[in-house]
Amino acid sequence: MKKITKNITKLKRGILGLVFTFFTSVVFGQVNISGIVTEPNGTSIPGVTVVVPGTTIGTMTDMDGKYLLQVTEDSKQLSFSCIGYKKLVVPIDGRTTINVILQNEVTDIDEVIVVGYSARKKSSLTGAISTVDMTDMEKVRVSNVSQAMQGQIAGVQVTSSSGAPGDPVQIRIRGEGTIGNNNPLYIIDGIPSRDITFLNQADIKSMTVLKDAAAAAIYGSRASGGVVLITTKSGTKGKTNVDVDYYYGIHNVSNLPTMLNADQYMNVTEKAWNNTYTGSNPYTADKGRSDFGDTDWLDELFEQGKSQDLQFTASGGSDKVQFLMSLGYYNQNGIVVFNNDKYQRLNYRTNINVDLTNRFKIGTNLQISHSTQDKIAAKGESLIRYAMLRAPVIPVYKDVNDPTYSERDPFTDMPFYTQDGYDVGLNRTMYEMVGNPIAKAFFTDDKRKILKTFGNVYGEYAFLKDKELKFRINLGIDHSFFHNKAFYENYGDDDGGGSDIDKGLGRQNRPNSLNEERGEALTVTFNNTLNYTKTFNKKHDFSALAGTEYINNYASSIGASRKRFPYTTDEFRYLDYGGSELDLWNSGTASEWALFSFFSSASYVFDYKYMVTANIRADASSRFAKNNRWGYFPSVSAGWRIDQEKFMSNIDWLTNLKLRVSWGILGNQEIDNYTYLTLISQTDGIVKTDRFGNPDLKWESTTQSNIGVDIGLFNNKLAITAEYFNKNTSDILLPIGLPSVVGDVQPTILNAGEVSNKGFEFSLNFRNSDHEFKYSINANFATLNNNVEKLHPNLPNISGDVTRTTVGQPLNAYYGYRMIGIYQNQAEIDSYLSGTVNPSEKPGDIKFKDVNGDGIISPDKDREFIGSPIPTLTYGLSFSSTYKGFDFFMLFQGVEGVDRYNDGKKIVDYDTRPFNYTTAILGAWDGEGSTNTMPIVAFYDNGSSKVSSIFVEDASYLRLKNIEIGYNLKSIKGIQDMRFYISGQNLFTITNYTGLDPEITDLMDKGTYPLSKAFLFGVNFKF
Repeated sequence: MKKITKNITKLKRGILGLVFTFFTSVVFGQVNISGIVTEPNGTSIPGVTVVVPGTTIGTMTDMDGKYLLQVTEDSKQLSFSCIGYKKLVVPIDGRTTINVILQNEVTDIDEVIVVGYSARKKSSLTGAISTVDMTDMEKVRVSNVSQAMQGQIAGVQVTSSSGAPGDPVQIRIRGEGTIGNNNPLYIIDGIPSRDITFLNQADIKSMTVLKDAAAAAIYGSRASGGVVLITTKSGTKGKTNVDVDYYYGIHNVSNLPTMLNADQYMNVTEKAWNNTYTGSNPYTADKGRSDFGDTDWLDELFEQGKSQDLQFTASGGSDKVQFLMSLGYYNQNGIVVFNNDKYQRLNYRTNINVDLTNRFKIGTNLQISHSTQDKIAAKGESLIRYAMLRAPVIPVYKDVNDPTYSERDPFTDMPFYTQDGYDVGLNRTMYEMVGNPIAKAFFTDDKRKILKTFGNVYGEYAFLKDKELKFRINLGIDHSFFHNKAFYENYGDDDGGGSDIDKGLGRQNRPNSLNEERGEALTVTFNNTLNYTKTFNKKHDFSALAGTEYINNYASSIGASRKRFPYTTDEFRYLDYGGSELDLWNSGTASEWALFSFFSSASYVFDYKYMVTANIRADASSRFAKNNRWGYFPSVSAGWRIDQEKFMSNIDWLTNLKLRVSWGILGNQEIDNYTYLTLISQTDGIVKTDRFGNPDLKWESTTQSNIGVDIGLFNNKLAITAEYFNKNTSDILLPIGLPSVVGDVQPTILNAGEVSNKGFEFSLNFRNSDHEFKYSINANFATLNNNVEKLHPNLPNISGDVTRTTVGQPLNAYYGYRMIGIYQNQAEIDSYLSGTVNPSEKPGDIKFKDVNGDGIISPDKDREFIGSPIPTLTYGLSFSSTYKGFDFFMLFQGVEGVDRYNDGKKIVDYDTRPFNYTTAILGAWDGEGSTNTMPIVAFYDNGSSKVSSIFVEDASYLRLKNIEIGYNLKSIKGIQDMRFYISGQNLFTITNYTGLDPEITDLMDKGTYPLSKAFLFGVNFKF
C-alpha cells in the first residue's frame, strides 16, 4: 500500500493530487479531529486555515473559532495559519481534540514587500515605498483599481476625470513633474503597462508604490512619474477553495445647482433686457405664454443608475502544483437618461505555478479582458452643460399636435420652432438656441470596445547549496484590440442651412454619419534576472540583482467614415450602407518603438542595523536619436535602525526607529515617436518641410532626494512614517517655434524646461487586536510645492485658454484679472479709471484690480496669477473594526489648496446670452449699495467675458469616499463563510466649490459629469 502511495506522489502533475487524496481516504482509516482556535486572551479566531502539511486536506475555523477536520490515520501534524497571527504547527499524537492558541503577529517590519524585480523585507528597505492595505482595499468597491488607492497613501493623488462609467482615472505621485506625460508606470506581475483599467479588483494581492528615485531607479527611463507594482493572487497549497462575491448598487446624482424655474427665469431676463435696452420689453410681453413649459433640465437629464459586480474565484493545489482561476463581470449603467452611458467589463484570469523539482519551477499568469463603454459627452461641451444652459420655459417634448412633431424625433430643439421660420418673433435670440440635452442623450450612439490579453510565462532555477542564486526568465505580452464606432443620427429642426442636397434636414448632425476605427497594439516584454541572496555569520545580509530587459511595441489602426445613410436603424449602421458618392474618408497608420535595458541592484545590511542599497539602469530607446539614445539612471540609499543600538535597549515602548536617506535619477521617455526627426510632405510635386528635427533630443531627467524616518511604538501597534522629498525634473521637452522667415513649420522640440516638486509626507497606522473589539486607524497627509524653475528664452511662458505656465509659478497656473468689487456709481468709475478715455464700464459692472495703478485695466499690465490647479495638501483617514460577526470600514479623503476654473458658472450666471441661471443670480447688483460681489444682470458685457478670479474657485474638499458594514454568519453546512454587507460611496462632500464636482481633472470645468452617490448591497460566499 505504501509503495502505491509512494509511486503516485512521484508523479509531477498537480491534478493527480486529487486522485491521491481519494485513494488514501479509502485505503486508510479516517479520524475526525476538532477543536477551537483562540488568541492568548481567549478570544476565538474565525477564518483560520487548518491543514495537514504536505496534503490537500484542510478546512477553516467558523465564526466561533471552531473547526472539524477528517484526516487519515497516518497524519502526523496540523498547521494553523491566519493573517495577523504567527503560523503554528502541532503534532497530532493520536488526539481527536486539539485546541490551540495563536500569537498575534506584530512584526510588520518583517513583512515581505515586492520591489523592483524582487521582494525584500520591509525592515531592510531604504527607499520611499508604500503599500496599500489590502484588507481596506477589498472594502473600497470600485470599477477601476486605481481608485482603490485614493486616500490610502501619502503623496499619491487619485482623481477621476469624470463620473461617467468607464472614464479614465488620473494618478499623480509626488506632483506634476513635466509639461508632458506625468502618469506612473505600472508593473503587473513583472510586466510593464501604462494602463490598469482592465484589471479585476478581486484579483489583486498587493499594490506597492515606489515614490522616490532610490526605489524606482531600477525602472529607469519610465519611472519619473513613479511606479506602482501590482501582484495578482495565485493558488496555494491545500484543498480547493471557491469564493463568490456579488453586489448590486444604486447610483444617484448629488450636489446639483439650483436653477431658476420658468417664472424666475422670465423675471430675470426681463430685468436683463431693461438693464440693456430701452423700449418695449419682449420678455414682459411673453410672460404667461400658453406654450411655455417649466422644465428642470437637470432633473430631466439624470435618473437612478445601477451597477452589478460578480466575482468567482477557485484556487488550491498540492505541494507541486498550485492553481487559481477567476471570472469577473462588472456592469454599470450611469445616471444619465436613456442608458447610453453604460460600461461593462468581463475578466478571466488563470494562474498556474509548478515546482518541477525542488530547484526548478515554472508558471504562467494569463488575463483576458473585454470592456465596452457607451461614451457620452461627459466633459467640455457636455450634456450637463447643455442642461444648465437651456431655458426652463422650453418643454422637453413637442406637443403631438405640433406639425413638426414626429415619433422618431419628438424632442424640442430650436425654441418655439415653426415651419414658417426658425427665428419668428425673435424666439431664437430671446431664448438662445442651445441644443436639447435629453435629445442628445437619446440619439447618442458611441461605443468603445477593448479586448486585451495580458500575461506572462516564467521559469526560475535555483543554484548553489542553499538556493542563494536564482535565475529567472520572464516573457510577457500585452496585446489589445480596440473598436470604436459612433453613429451621428440627424435630428432637430431645420434652420435652413446645410448643402443643397441636405435641405430640409434637422440642424443637428446634418447629414448623418458613421465613424469607425479599429486597431491593435502589441507590447512584448522579455527580461532575465539573476538574483543572489546570502546571510553570512548571521550579521551580514547581502543581496544582488542583475538583469536585462527588452520591450517592443507595435501599434496600428485603420479608420473610415461615411455620411448620408438612407436607413438609420441598427441593422444599417455599417459603412457599406452609407452614401457612396460624397464625403468618403479612410485612413491607416502604424508606429513602433523599442527599449533595451541593463540593470543591477545591490543591497547590504549589517547586524540588522545599517543598510545600504544601490541601483543602476541603462536604457536605450528608439524614441531618441542615436547620439542620445542611451540614458543612465543611478540611485543610492542608506538606512539606520537606531532602535537596534545598545543605547536604545532599555526603551521597551520603542519597537522600531529607522532613519532613511536616498538620492537618484529617473527618466521619462513618454514622448511621441519620431519626435527627433524632420518631417516633410509633398503636395502636387512640391516638397515642403513641416517640422525641423532635433538630433540632440535627449531624456527628461528627474533627480530626487529623500529623507525619511520609520517609527514603531508599543510592539508596533502604532507605526509612523515621515518623509521629506525634493524632486527636480530637468531637460523638459518644449515646443519652440521658429521665426516666420523660416516658413510655416511646426515647432521644433527642444530640451529646455525645469520643474521642481518639494513636500512632506506623513503616515500613521494604529492597530489594536488585544480584545474582542479589534480596530485599526490609518491616517496620512502630504504637502506639495510645485514650481516652474526654467523655460526656454524663446518661450518665456506657455499660455492656455485660462492658464499660463511661467518661471516662478506652478504648472498651468490660472492667469487673469482679479475682481475687487462692483462699480457702485459713475463717480467711482471716473475716479478709478482715471487714465482711461471714455471708459465703457457702467455702474453694476465688475471692478478689476489695477495692478500697476495707471487707471487703465489692460491685458499687458493688469493680469496676474489667480490660482493653481495643483493641490498643496492631500490627505486620507480610514477606520476599520471587527466585533464578533460584525465588521465596519470608513474612508475619508480630501485635498486642500487647489483651484478650478468654473467655466460652467461663467456661462450660466455671467454670460450675455439668455441662458438659464442659478438662483445665485437673484442676488445680482440692483442699485448702489445692493451688493459688491455679483454684477448687474444684463445682455451686455459687464466684465464677465474676461478670465478673472470670479471663476477661479477654491476646489478643496473633504469627501466620505466609502463606508461599509458587514456581518459574517456562523458556519453553514457546505459553506465555510458567508458575509453580507452594505456599502456607501461618496455619501457627502464638504466643499466651497459651486460646480457639480470638485474632484475633476480638467483645467476648465465646463460642466463635468459628476461622481454619483451610491449604495451597494452584497454577499460573499466561501466554499
